[in-house]
Amino acid sequence: MILMVMLTMFSITISAKDAVDDNKLSCDGPYVIYQEDGSVRVINVTPQGVVKDTTYAKLPEGFTLHITDHEGNYPFDVHLHAIARQPWKQQQAKKTFVMSDPHGRLNLVVNLLQANGIIDSQLRWCYGANQLIVIGDIFDRGYDVPQIFWLFYKLEAEAAECGGRVTVMLGNHEPMELAGDMRYAKPKYKMLAEKLGISYRHLFFPNTELGRWLGTRNAIQIIGRNLYVHAGISREFYERNLSIPMVNDSISSVLFMKSKQRKAHSEFCKFLYGNRGPIWYRGLVLKTKKWSPLPSDSLNMVLQRYDVDRIIVGHTIFKDIKRFYKGKVIAVNVDNLENYNHQRGRAILITDEKTYVVGDNGIKRILK
Repeated sequence: MILMVMLTMFSITISAKDAVDDNKLSCDGPYVIYQEDGSVRVINVTPQGVVKDTTYAKLPEGFTLHITDHEGNYPFDVHLHAIARQPWKQQQAKKTFVMSDPHGRLNLVVNLLQANGIIDSQLRWCYGANQLIVIGDIFDRGYDVPQIFWLFYKLEAEAAECGGRVTVMLGNHEPMELAGDMRYAKPKYKMLAEKLGISYRHLFFPNTELGRWLGTRNAIQIIGRNLYVHAGISREFYERNLSIPMVNDSISSVLFMKSKQRKAHSEFCKFLYGNRGPIWYRGLVLKTKKWSPLPSDSLNMVLQRYDVDRIIVGHTIFKDIKRFYKGKVIAVNVDNLENYNHQRGRAILITDEKTYVVGDNGIKRILK
């Protein structure tokens, strides 16, 4: 048997407002939950707002998840695949496409990736042996959170078959939601959890397919001569002389805990999840006293320690892609809807020799 979801195609216009009734459920999921008795529970919400909750004694051979956005658009299928943590240090591909903070808007993700030749009209990987990097924050603000996770999950497997790579990293909103902090989530997610009689965070716990996947995401990556991190590297981080594998493992080890539990677990985990940690620190791009901006000489020491030329971050929103420290730091987080509507930059493309700002019509300019 195959989990079936009715798919209805509509013409899509990306507008300034979401035409969604926040008092009703919209198309959502699916959520795949592995239960103690070995059965598998699959939950999804149809385009009509109906909750489908099916338990399989065993997933059938060739099991397929059928997925659309919250309005029933952008259909694609997903097959479950093996999950593993990526190496924290990787070679850079001939082309590396870098985006950040998609925040639950599948339409904007699809538009950006299609316009830059990363996925085709059927949402399949067509970027060959090249690489896509997403610097965290898929949770919150939009209506298509699990759908975006599933798209990147699918593309990860498709890219690997072509010798390419999809690297999805942790932001600050992943740990927030997994700790039960839903202040930025759309009401539909809490409504679904209430109907199911559980906390929403449990739909992403380690006994779920997406939870297993999230548990292997890194917070810091070095790819080629660039260090990728959601928020930034602080002076306090540098002074601890931390290895990147230890940071990634430590963040993952408490990822599914409540915030108070993380703080109580160890002083180190409290630091990693705090304002001077890599998923929250804004001092590379904001010069206010609150964030204790990193001096240029300290940045040079960070770059030297980790043997990189630049740090590339998301997290802090800017009007367009922006450079700091004479190009040694690049901030790629923008208001994706605003920048789509005004045809501004939404990502960067790194080649062997140059870095470009790209938008929804492809390359816009060289990043000087």
